Amino acid sequence: MPGTFFGLSIGTSGLYASQAGLNTTAHNISNTETEGYSKQVAKQQAGSAIRVNSSYGMAGTGVDITGVQQIRDSYYDEKYRANNTMYGSYSTKEYYMTSIENYFNEVQLKGFTANFDNMYNAFQELSKNPTDLTVRTQAASYAQSTTEFINSLATSMETIQEECNFEIRNQVDRINSLAQQIATVTKQINTLEVGGGTANDLRDQRNLMVEELSSYANISVKENVVGDGVGVTTFTVKMDGQTLVDTYFANELKVIPRTEKANMNDNEGLYDIYWASGQRLNTQSPTLGGTIHALYEVRDGNNAENFKGKVTAESGDMTVTITGSNISDVVNLNIPETGVLTIGNYEYRYKGFAVIQDEDTNELKYEFDLEDEIIKSVDDAPVSVGQSISYKGIPYYMSELNRFVRTFSKAFNDVCKRGVDLNGDPGLEFFNGTHRVTGENFVFEQSPTDEINGYLFTSKTGFYESGYEDDDKNYGSYYLLNAKNFGITKEVFDDPKKIVTTETIQDGIGNNDLVEQLIALKDDVTMFKQGKPAQFFQTLVAEIGIDTKKTTNFAKNQKDILTAVDNQRLSISGVDTEEEAMNLVKYQNAYSLSAKAISVMDKCFDKLINYMGA
Repeated sequence: MPGTFFGLSIGTSGLYASQAGLNTTAHNISNTETEGYSKQVAKQQAGSAIRVNSSYGMAGTGVDITGVQQIRDSYYDEKYRANNTMYGSYSTKEYYMTSIENYFNEVQLKGFTANFDNMYNAFQELSKNPTDLTVRTQAASYAQSTTEFINSLATSMETIQEECNFEIRNQVDRINSLAQQIATVTKQINTLEVGGGTANDLRDQRNLMVEELSSYANISVKENVVGDGVGVTTFTVKMDGQTLVDTYFANELKVIPRTEKANMNDNEGLYDIYWASGQRLNTQSPTLGGTIHALYEVRDGNNAENFKGKVTAESGDMTVTITGSNISDVVNLNIPETGVLTIGNYEYRYKGFAVIQDEDTNELKYEFDLEDEIIKSVDDAPVSVGQSISYKGIPYYMSELNRFVRTFSKAFNDVCKRGVDLNGDPGLEFFNGTHRVTGENFVFEQSPTDEINGYLFTSKTGFYESGYEDDDKNYGSYYLLNAKNFGITKEVFDDPKKIVTTETIQDGIGNNDLVEQLIALKDDVTMFKQGKPAQFFQTLVAEIGIDTKKTTNFAKNQKDILTAVDNQRLSISGVDTEEEAMNLVKYQNAYSLSAKAISVMDKCFDKLINYMGA
């Protein structure tokens, strides 16, 4: 049976409940602009009734505060994280594709088109005055400007690739930091909640870090109660199915520079990501997503045009021959001079390669010199160099630049080598590249060594590096010419007399028959499938523009979706200042009423105690 002063206890419980509500409301208002904060509510319920020896049976005992509850919907959390992963991917691609587009826009504005036209205007003048050394010097200078512009494009692509590589390392460091912080906060949460409390603010901090993680890669989160509700939970974060955080333990990622290139145009030391266990992260997993996946696609994307073929080899072989390759023309060959062959499930480093042309079918076969023996015999097994990445990234655009440089240079040089210079000497290549070590120009002919061995050309590395003593020239293939080393043959640039204008000296040094053929190459629609040489570049620029516009649209659409999901989530977990202002008035009134109830009871007890006994 309740005591005489039972009503005071009921009123006091109302004061405590209203005070808790006011404190919680004040906490919400003070965190209105706090990122990741979730609205909190002081949950209350009627106190347990007690039995009384009276006709009404039970009497209420006031109100109890059951706890301060965080208002959050896990469905919207998962939806937000999934869309944040997609937005992270699209926004990253948008940024880097816009950078690529900005560099190639120079092609249309004042870059390649202007330089290319100036070069051919100079050759037009040369056709009028083939013996004028000033005109010859001018032609060589404008041609050099054209090659330097292409060099600058290649350098710009290298710069973007290096930026992607640097960002991959930064993001791996950030992922490791977040994983460690999540594990630490999880321990703090369990330490507080094992005593019966609720660490709402720490949970908000953890959720905010999980959301940041979701922008880097696809993640999944799972929390389970340990035992019979003792306030301890396990908290697991998985990245693309692999455990990143397991309650108090954070798995670590690390970046390891590649020792071999996947593409001849790649920068040195590009990073691959590994787990601490040594397992390589599958960055081409279709479910990885996020900025990590996008960075790898931009950095390594080759439009699925990596070298592929078939191989038959016996265990113990140190040399393998690839047939049925998807690369049937040297202008499209961009494998590194030394690299890694993937045969089935095994990787073999090769020191060099040679290309053999079948006399009957003209098919190109590739012979690779391996560092180690073949482990397991294979029969018509698939073989590749690098990964097949369908996205058009830096390697793809670099390969397009190489295709232009090699195709146009070969056509131009073939005309030059049919004639003689002003001195009557055989014509030299006009466009050329340089050896990566010596800086010496190439002679684009089959070397005596290669001819004897039956090679069309070699990588000039490994087993194929040394030649016979009579290989006194720097023989090379157009495979060795690329957008980075593209230039004018030094001997020709230094001595304009060596520019070829005529086929034979007997026709007179003033003859311009070959110059006219060189000029005709500008309008040759058979050189490229896109049409004229200038149209090749214009098509490439248009392709980049379309790809950039596509990523921009995807990023914008995904941003809108993410904003909509966030607004839905905020409608539940966000702090509404107007609602909290109403709560202040509500709890203030409740507090005043409880105080009034206590005051009234105080007057009753005063009458009972001080006046009835008088």
